[in-house]
Amino acid sequence: MSRTEAPPLPEPLRVPVADSHTHLDMQDGTVEEGLARAAAVNVTTVIQVGCDVKGSRWAAETAAAHASVYAAVALHPNEAPRIVHGDPDNWSRQGAREGGGTAALHEALAEIDALAALDHVRGVGETGLDYFRTGPEGMAAQEESFRAHIEIAKRHGKALVIHDREAHADVLRVLAEAGAPERTVFHCYSGDADMARICAGAGYFMSFAGNMTFKNAQPLRDALAVAPVELVLVETDAPFLTPAPYRGRPNAPYLIPVTLRAMAAVRGVDEDTLASAIADNTARAFDY
Repeated sequence: MSRTEAPPLPEPLRVPVADSHTHLDMQDGTVEEGLARAAAVNVTTVIQVGCDVKGSRWAAETAAAHASVYAAVALHPNEAPRIVHGDPDNWSRQGAREGGGTAALHEALAEIDALAALDHVRGVGETGLDYFRTGPEGMAAQEESFRAHIEIAKRHGKALVIHDREAHADVLRVLAEAGAPERTVFHCYSGDADMARICAGAGYFMSFAGNMTFKNAQPLRDALAVAPVELVLVETDAPFLTPAPYRGRPNAPYLIPVTLRAMAAVRGVDEDTLASAIADNTARAFDY
């Protein structure tokens, strides 16, 4: 089996659900093909997430053109330091860039603010902190950007979509200091059960991706087991984090049933019960 070959369509879900976080612009095939495959397995709504100005514009345009798509717009935590300090290694697929300083960051944030006002944009994110890819020199830019996104989300009444990688304590600190928006989603939840209890206490949604199926992901399964069902979402983060047994192959929204069934097994509930809850939660989180 080729590592580049798309996994087969799983058995359709009986209850329609949403993929709460995907990147259609990074997946093979057309948007229409991706949405059709998803609909074939009863994944009837997707949240298309932007990671930079260009991708956020694309997300907003795609959501405007497709009834089953809503958008989230943001500068990814790793994008903010690149805007400020430059991106000589072209990591973010935009070509090598010179640093533009804080003025360039504020200009980019103004564009995100304008996009966040659009009706079919239902989230501000993915934003947050990432200490895996950005070193100490980028932390100030990341936190400034994160705080700005929190304000944008609150100003427009949109969900805040959080990217938290190896930065749990600081993400929770900034949310507490700045005051989290009414609806806050931890995308690709990466904390343990203790953190899940903190998130639950604050009313934050926790969205689980295919990595909860990985052998080494017991802490994620423990977190899923204690998260209140009314705060649980499911996502692909496609094309990344393809669930077992397809790990390493391309991910797409049509694989949501694989992850959802694994989640139902962890929680000891039938898939229809969990799918119904997740469908309601996602609509509530993103206000559609």
